[in-house]
Amino acid sequence: MKSLSDATAELVGKVASSVVSVSCGMRRGSGVVWSSDGYIVTCSHIIGRNAGAKVGSNEGISYDAKVVGYDLYSDVALLKIEGEALRPIELGEPEKLKTGQFVLALANPFNRKPSATSGIITNTAGSIRGFAGISMENVIVTDAQLNPGYSGGPLIDVSGKLIGLNAACAMSRGIAVPASIVKNIVGQLMNEGKIKRAYLGIVSETILLPMEIASQALIDQNSAVLVLSVEKNSAAKKAGLMLGDIIVRFDGKSVANVYDLVKRLTSEKIGKETKLTLLREEQLIELTVTPSVAKAENDD
Repeated sequence: MKSLSDATAELVGKVASSVVSVSCGMRRGSGVVWSSDGYIVTCSHIIGRNAGAKVGSNEGISYDAKVVGYDLYSDVALLKIEGEALRPIELGEPEKLKTGQFVLALANPFNRKPSATSGIITNTAGSIRGFAGISMENVIVTDAQLNPGYSGGPLIDVSGKLIGLNAACAMSRGIAVPASIVKNIVGQLMNEGKIKRAYLGIVSETILLPMEIASQALIDQNSAVLVLSVEKNSAAKKAGLMLGDIIVRFDGKSVANVYDLVKRLTSEKIGKETKLTLLREEQLIELTVTPSVAKAENDD
């Protein structure tokens, strides 16, 4: 037990200098030092639509931070500070995670020494309804207790590497955005200041496909995306999508959930005719849709 205790304490100490506090008005949370030149990653629900924030190190130093950009869908925000001797966190490989794996969640919401909780991974690809009513899919679910202020802090593996960004606590489970998604979002925010996505103009949700319907339509998947509404004059409306349609493939690739659809709506699809395969009245049909450009949440 002593060896385990000592190893856990050493692990927290190894990562401590990469965990910072983040505050914006009355909202407080944590953040992670992404790079030595002052980029800080946190959760977008801490920042809201503000242009600035405060970042504090565990040495008690406070910095004014510029909001580089944020993405409501992934709940990731990128800040920039002018600081010295910043120690970036090492990135892990969330695609190799296994259920039952030991993890630590760290936080520093009050600009002091970081706090930590421990647990195991209970689901490597979970799904929850995130902030602003947006579905967050393929998130890491753990039984590590995330107390207030843990949002934006790191979820680390036994080697002290970042495997996820803690985002929420739901039904006594900790929810973290995988580091691979965080890395992708950060790269886009650094280059563009916003996330550029193709846009269909629908409201949708993930549903389970009844086995008999999937078999009848020769669909080798047990879930898909149900269209709840279609925006007027949108790309989806022009293509002929209707309320109740069930999307199963986009550009020939399987769409098993909302996250699948969103990740396929890359900027390369904007203005490009793309095949959309769906179930309508238990019949498999194909439409051609030309996605438009989505308005970023932080556009003026």
